[in-house]
Amino acid sequence: MKILTNYIDGELLPTDNHLDVFNPAEGTVYAKAPRSGEHEVNCAVEAATRAFVKWSRLSASERGEYLLRIAQKIEEHSEALAMAETTDNGKPLWLSKAVDIPRAAANFRFFATAIQHFASESHSSETVTNYTLRRPIGVVGCISPWNLPLYLFTWKIAPALAAGNCVVAKPSEITPVTAFMLSEICCEVGLPKGVLNIVHGYGGEVGACMTAHPKIPVISFTGGTKTGAQIAQTAAPLFKKISLELGGKNPNVIFGDCNFERMINETVRSSFANQGQICLCGSRIFVEESIYDKFLEHFIAKTRQLKIGDPLKPETKQGAVVSHEHMQKVLSYFDIAKEEGGKIVCGGKAFQGEGRCEGGWFIEPTIITDLGPHCRTNQQEIFGPVVTVTPFTSDEEALTWANCTPYGLSATVWTENLTRAHRFARDLQAGIVWINCWLVRDLRTPFGGVKQSGVGREGGWEALRFFTQTKNVSIYQGE
Repeated sequence: MKILTNYIDGELLPTDNHLDVFNPAEGTVYAKAPRSGEHEVNCAVEAATRAFVKWSRLSASERGEYLLRIAQKIEEHSEALAMAETTDNGKPLWLSKAVDIPRAAANFRFFATAIQHFASESHSSETVTNYTLRRPIGVVGCISPWNLPLYLFTWKIAPALAAGNCVVAKPSEITPVTAFMLSEICCEVGLPKGVLNIVHGYGGEVGACMTAHPKIPVISFTGGTKTGAQIAQTAAPLFKKISLELGGKNPNVIFGDCNFERMINETVRSSFANQGQICLCGSRIFVEESIYDKFLEHFIAKTRQLKIGDPLKPETKQGAVVSHEHMQKVLSYFDIAKEEGGKIVCGGKAFQGEGRCEGGWFIEPTIITDLGPHCRTNQQEIFGPVVTVTPFTSDEEALTWANCTPYGLSATVWTENLTRAHRFARDLQAGIVWINCWLVRDLRTPFGGVKQSGVGREGGWEALRFFTQTKNVSIYQGE
């Protein structure tokens, strides 16, 4: 059985207490991760504080060189990392190979070079010149989720390090293995001691300690809205800088003039990719009434073609959901939907795996119709392979329903009408709007939501601004 360790002050440190790590496809324990607490967090913070003095004074290109070495090593170990991600998370192996691990390397590579182009501004008058400095802040706390483990872990760590901060990071206790492998890579490339510290454990223990720690002035968190609210409540009286990337209940608005073939293929993907465990999945599908019957027929047919089962098999399109607890939560919404008058037209139950996956946690991709926009099923984040489909009769109705949840992370619109596309892009209450596509990501662009989907933005210059503090310098030049 694999035994993970913390990574503190450049050392891989074992602990006495451990928590179980499960393989979701089998439903069995296959590794042990440290169950850390206040002591380990304090040690990590002290190590990061010591390292900050030298790390923050390195040039941007010197820091970038370390990040590029890490990116190179992630690429060299990509096969092992992909296998670990799939074993830990339950997603298909081809998805880990195609998306998760390449994106983790890209995160380091992008910010390694972006920091060298990060510019500030100056303002001159006849007697005074003002210029702006953007300086690293100190020790940053990064807390990441279980759905895209290494992908999102590095999405936070890379810009924080590039900007000159040192990091104390906590991966999800549910999917900790690739974070541990990243710590091994950091040892391999010779990252200076204390620059990055990875502390494993439960959110209520390690994460809460990080959030309340007086020497961690910055917290970057991705996860559930409820946890985000708790972090904000703790951080506010301590005047911490926080970035919260939280939940979503994203609308997918489909008009009759869309490119139907492209739309239907992308809608299957945006509904069920990663078993629906992506905060950007379009879980509420609104279809113009004129094509509703056609859409539903094709959508159900294509969804039923998705192969469920062993994530190691190349033909598998739907792997396991991440945990037994999460499976039970998702399944509970099928009863809720029925109570609310919904009709399950596809899926609606757990899937029984075969062979080594007989005890795994699988759910059939599920489509629900006949629900109103304000019911629980359409208002609460389920975060699984579950979508609702609702017909609409006008642009105004579609826009009203799209905006009627507490969330506002992303939205997708399918139309060939340019004026309508621009109008919806303007009026949708979302931080990201895709027109005739889904999950097209450019690391230069800002990422984040509105309403209960979060506070702040990640990505590109937004990330580097968040992980630095602004200082204005005013120089008097004489009369």
